[in-house]
Amino acid sequence: MLPIREIAKKLDIPEDDIDPYGKYKAKLPLSLIDPKKIAQHKLILVTAITPTPAGEGKTTVSIGLTEGLNKIGKKAIAVLREPSLGPVFGIKGGAAGGGYSQVVPMEDINLHFTGDFAAIERANNLLAAVIDNNIQSKTHSIGIDPRTVVWKRVMDMNDRALRHIIVGLGGATHGIPREDGFNITPASEIMAILCLAENFSDLKRRIGNIYVGKKYDGTPVFARDLKAVGAMALLLKEAIKPNLVQTLENNPAILHGGPFASIAQGTNTVLATKMGLSLGEYVVTEAGFGADLGAEKFLNIKCVSAGLAPDAVVVVATVRALRHHGGATKEEYNTPSLERVKKGIANLEKHIENVQCFGLKPVVAINHFPHDSEEEIAYIQAFCKERGVEAIVSRGFSEGGAGTQELARAVVAIAESRESHFTPLYDHAASVEEKIKTVATRIYGAKGVNYSTKALSQLKQISKLGFDKLPICMVKTPKSLSDDEKKLARPTDFEVTVREFEFASGAGFIIPILGDTVRMPGLPSVPAAEGMDIDDDGVITGLS
Repeated sequence: MLPIREIAKKLDIPEDDIDPYGKYKAKLPLSLIDPKKIAQHKLILVTAITPTPAGEGKTTVSIGLTEGLNKIGKKAIAVLREPSLGPVFGIKGGAAGGGYSQVVPMEDINLHFTGDFAAIERANNLLAAVIDNNIQSKTHSIGIDPRTVVWKRVMDMNDRALRHIIVGLGGATHGIPREDGFNITPASEIMAILCLAENFSDLKRRIGNIYVGKKYDGTPVFARDLKAVGAMALLLKEAIKPNLVQTLENNPAILHGGPFASIAQGTNTVLATKMGLSLGEYVVTEAGFGADLGAEKFLNIKCVSAGLAPDAVVVVATVRALRHHGGATKEEYNTPSLERVKKGIANLEKHIENVQCFGLKPVVAINHFPHDSEEEIAYIQAFCKERGVEAIVSRGFSEGGAGTQELARAVVAIAESRESHFTPLYDHAASVEEKIKTVATRIYGAKGVNYSTKALSQLKQISKLGFDKLPICMVKTPKSLSDDEKKLARPTDFEVTVREFEFASGAGFIIPILGDTVRMPGLPSVPAAEGMDIDDDGVITGLS
């Protein structure tokens, strides 16, 4: 690793403008954002097909592509999300890439980093404390009905025991008993707000718009009514600044924010993206899960809100995932099978179409694994070519930038050809039902949408509160294009069901929930934490 000041020099950042957090990471001031430069530079979105539980390597491809772009002479920056401690100690491990396509210092990034998640957690929990304090107060209460409070506490760890709890037990001096629960920190609306805020004033405006619940007379309560906005914002005074680190090949990377793609927008902050576009010619960023979730939200929510438009889109696919969609069991993922790839490739086809329906030009990156056969790869490439899309093997994991130069050249060719003309999928002013139907039919491939009785009732509340003109952030399983995780490849002739709605009025979207959603994950039977350790010299093992 190079000292972080040397990485900053590569971006022409004055030394006085960086705030070092040790030798290898630093905070960057928002003053580095330059709207004129943003318009001149290229934004590349990395998305994926419907993933297997272990993921298909979007972060590895994003970092590898950044290395490849720099190798062919482009000034490129990876702009990515920060990892959550929950998945790090749970099933997925770290989120800093893999092999020779990583951001470093990996241990620091995966363990607390610069404290952004801790600040978000505290701002969230300050509001929770203020709510319960106001409910209990005999002199300062604004009359919140505790039965209607929707704001939950958060913690950045997988702990299923905290999903549903009772607070306020122990007598009159300990609060008013009521049902409550914890979400994981990336699921906090504060995270979503931080990732969409354009500046500090916008951050405070959005915090003030957080919907808390109702008063006994039925009127809505927002965070601004509790006078908590200023205190919450000052807890985020450092967290709002993007973080500068580096790749293994000493190229700059900006990591900032980390909302889940299942219940939020699933991408890094607007501020980090704009800062990257101000400092580099090419910004490579990613959106969580497949193009049906992360990319759809990146485009319909983040890009519309921030006035951004990708110049090219990379769809990451792996041969093992196509085998999975073709019927392979977990034990058979690494067993070559052209027959299963042929059955599963319809999933890739749909995600290519999903990108194209936004007016964007995709390129497919086949993230290479050792058990991929030449026959399988050749079939995928031929299949894509028939549809006017190039499919290129990406060997970033095993070779770093040397293994991604062909992909980099393809991305540059698309970006500089100006073939992409971004068009949002729906008008935010459309009705909630129309927006949901558009996403369900055009992105998922559903033939229709059903609503539960509860959801129909909540639709009326959404309109009454004036939230109906907000974009939608659909919640569904990432394991299928449908709302049934057992339907693999490209399901047809299915309908989706909206079970209920949640509001993220501060972040600026409403949340239709398809099926069950878990905002506080649990640990697996054998968590990754069991294989981690640190010795007397501070050397960490088992964290990857």
